[in-house]
Amino acid sequence: MHLFTFRYKQELNSEGIPQLSLFAEEVEKVNPDLVTGDAKGKAYTVRYDAVIAMLLNEFLKEHRAVEELNRKIQEQDETITQLKKEMETVVTCLKEQHSKIQKVGTQVEASRLAQQAVVPGNYARLIAAPRAKDAQSLAVK
Repeated sequence: MHLFTFRYKQELNSEGIPQLSLFAEEVEKVNPDLVTGDAKGKAYTVRYDAVIAMLLNEFLKEHRAVEELNRKIQEQDETITQLKKEMETVVTCLKEQHSKIQKVGTQVEASRLAQQAVVPGNYARLIAAPRAKDAQSLAVK
């Protein structure tokens, strides 16, 4: 809708203050209840009292919608903060578990090497095993 300005005749408004108005035909297209018609039923004037009430009602609807969106944003911010804290806890636990697994792996490897070194005659078997594997791989080719 388009606004236009006008001035009342000098007899009606001696100060000559410019007035703002809407085209009744354009308002009628948006909401016919916001205009009054002439004797022929053609849009004649805008019912500004009804326009103001309608605008106020729409403003209040939008205001409530904005408040609801802000409430949801606040809830989401709180959820994100909580999830970040929980994620930090999970990462800390994973790091601790990884460290423990590495320690256990190192202990298992050390224990296995210690057992191999203690078994009598193991030295000859450790040396012979790689040679046998090499001989097998050459024979297969």
